[in-house]
Amino acid sequence: MKTKYIDLIQQTFNFPQEGFRVEDNQLYFNDIPLMDIIKQYGTPLKISYLPKIASQIEKARKMFKVAMAKSDYKGTYTYCYCTKSSHFSFVLEEVLKNGANIETSSAFDIPIVKELCKKGLITKDTYIVCNGYKRENYQQEVVQLINDGFNVIPVLDHKGELDYYKKNVKTKTKIGIRIASEEEPSFEFYTSRLGIRYKEIVDFYKEKIKGDPKFELKMLHFFINTGVKDSIYYWTELAKCLNVYADLKKICPELDSLNIGGGMPIRTSLGFEFDYEYIIEEIISQIKSFCKQHKIKEPNIFTEFGSFTVGESGAAIYSILDQKNQNDREKWYMIDSSFITTLPDTWGINQRFILLAINHWNREYQRVNVGGVTCDSMDFYNTEAHANQVFLPKYNKDDEEPLYIGFFHTGAYQESLGGYGGIQHCLVPAPKHVLITRDENGDVVTKLFAKEQSYKSMLKILGY
Repeated sequence: MKTKYIDLIQQTFNFPQEGFRVEDNQLYFNDIPLMDIIKQYGTPLKISYLPKIASQIEKARKMFKVAMAKSDYKGTYTYCYCTKSSHFSFVLEEVLKNGANIETSSAFDIPIVKELCKKGLITKDTYIVCNGYKRENYQQEVVQLINDGFNVIPVLDHKGELDYYKKNVKTKTKIGIRIASEEEPSFEFYTSRLGIRYKEIVDFYKEKIKGDPKFELKMLHFFINTGVKDSIYYWTELAKCLNVYADLKKICPELDSLNIGGGMPIRTSLGFEFDYEYIIEEIISQIKSFCKQHKIKEPNIFTEFGSFTVGESGAAIYSILDQKNQNDREKWYMIDSSFITTLPDTWGINQRFILLAINHWNREYQRVNVGGVTCDSMDFYNTEAHANQVFLPKYNKDDEEPLYIGFFHTGAYQESLGGYGGIQHCLVPAPKHVLITRDENGDVVTKLFAKEQSYKSMLKILGY
């Protein structure tokens, strides 16, 4: 009977697979021997494998290029990175080195844009799509970029936003309008709080934008909260968006771009199945068919991929400190950190990530709950994306080499949501963060980006 952990994984999934393989009973992540990283830096540990960012950007570009060729689509494709997914300098530098453009959502994004420009990573030709509900400080920053000659497209989130630009921009300005899409039927609200209602957009354009020499409407922005997926809801909302685009295009010939937002999923399980090629080809085909039917030119396509860009580059690695048997059925593996502080999405929105043992793959497995070290009852992980339970190799407290586990594809949002560099629940320190890349020969290069957070930095924040 096959009862080893490696048998479980191989029988449950198509394994090995992209990004994951096992050699000598140890896990390799993107061909990186993780035990070597652990021996060098210890745990708990966050890692970022930067070449994955480049490969994701190239993957999307290739899929859109193929889809457009198949449909004989005449518009162009522009890849933007959604900065809110991760603002770290090493992420933005990798994104921009690969020719991507950026999408912002906050006033504090703009100083980052200026800093990147100083470094030569952004030029004044780089698209800067400015999204979100904009308070006056955000609007001020946007106007400054426009007046300084940057290639900015502020996407209007509400009608009053335009008034500030009318008073303060000094040059002809490209603008966009975000559609307030309908939410999924199971959601608590009917309509997104973001954007302008479908029925009001054409009249708003006629009354406030048409004929104004300062502005040209270039972009219609479409995004739904649940992301891109093959569902009646998604295709229905896309069709509504295209109808608005067609109505606007008839009276606004300069309108030439459709921003279909982000929300492209990433792998959160080894059993993940999503036909990226089909979805992208279907989106392009539907837009092409619609434009042909309505005798309008196909729009240029923009996307704003955040998690898709950076999510699969990240991992969090922990040691198992102890096994606690709390009753006849429940075994607890205690990690040397906290889920609430290091992977807050697991606690906040019940997000699942790929969970795998790093070592001891030749051991028998058992069902376990995994617990963090805080004194909070919600600091645990006990469900996988593909099943309502977690299995890991058996723990032996006498091992010379502890059992290590890793959570993978954690590169988006976790640091910002967890309060990176600040104080966190139970004052659990932020772990070390290591960047991994490859040199021109393909050899692995590691760099310590941040040490484990010290008690002194916490005391300073707390006023001691």
